[in-house]
Amino acid sequence: MKSSEAELDSRFGLRDLLGLRGHAAWLFLLMLEATIALYMARNFGEAPHWAALLGMGLMLSAGALVLAVPVDPLPIPVALFAAIAPPVATGLTVMNPVAASTHQSVWSAFASSYVFAVLVLRGRIRTAWVGVVGVAGVLLLAGLEDHLQLRAVIGSLVPVGTVAAISVFTAVMRPMQRTLRLLREDAMMRAAAEATMAAAESERGRQLARLDRVARPILERIAEGAELSATEREECRLLEAELRDGLRAPQLVTDELSGAARGARSRGVEVVLLDDGGFAGVPEWVRKRVIDAATRELDAANAGSVTVRVLPIGRRVLATVLAHAPDHDLRTEIDTDGQVSVID
Repeated sequence: MKSSEAELDSRFGLRDLLGLRGHAAWLFLLMLEATIALYMARNFGEAPHWAALLGMGLMLSAGALVLAVPVDPLPIPVALFAAIAPPVATGLTVMNPVAASTHQSVWSAFASSYVFAVLVLRGRIRTAWVGVVGVAGVLLLAGLEDHLQLRAVIGSLVPVGTVAAISVFTAVMRPMQRTLRLLREDAMMRAAAEATMAAAESERGRQLARLDRVARPILERIAEGAELSATEREECRLLEAELRDGLRAPQLVTDELSGAARGARSRGVEVVLLDDGGFAGVPEWVRKRVIDAATRELDAANAGSVTVRVLPIGRRVLATVLAHAPDHDLRTEIDTDGQVSVID
């Protein structure tokens, strides 16, 4: 049960609840990256260009990863990078002043708060707070080494409130998320049940229509009490075999193959069609290749027997066509890739 809930959580997180999917997610990513870039650009006047540029690259990469990776919660390596990048970027910009004057503000700390907030939304609250502690540690160290004024240190810790607010919001939303997840699971189960019922009803209608089309004329003759001729009795035999094919191998029954099977039976060939479900998940062109191979063997047979079998799912060979004649045996195999091999 717990594994099932974890699987559902990975498919329905706060990102889904907030609509951060598709075009909305890309728009949010663009806004996040623009905000980070605007904050980090202020460092170019207070730190060496190489440090400011490297810090901006780290922050933009972290912001992109926390939104672009589609798995919830975020994978541990991605979450760790998003937690480590802001302290490193902050250290680069505050530990390398361009002059003897101290920094008046730490723009990297403000940019970091947005990355940590998204990290919380992606299910990595603890990792986000590790990052917050890392940024705070860098700021305190910079203040002790006179790279940063005390009021700047205190002011730069204000964005911690953003992460705290998002963390509280996440905790409040968890019950609603769980309820919506259960509702979605219930809706998916209902949709699957309705689809199964619709498919069964469609198949039932198709079989009834086919039965009405092929069997009604002869059944009406029998109901009228008419004496059947030899030709009509032969027609009943062929019809019975064709209806049996529809029950044993519904995926093999096509107008082309049914016509070939009827012709072979009329020439005295014993025909057996079997379907063990191997067509599930197989492309339509591969299924057609099996039917074409079976049709060729049925058209060529004049005596003996022809057995067409679709094997169970998971076999390397998808279907076999075994033609047994008085003078030779021929085995045709079709694999799941559509490759046809003939064994004489």
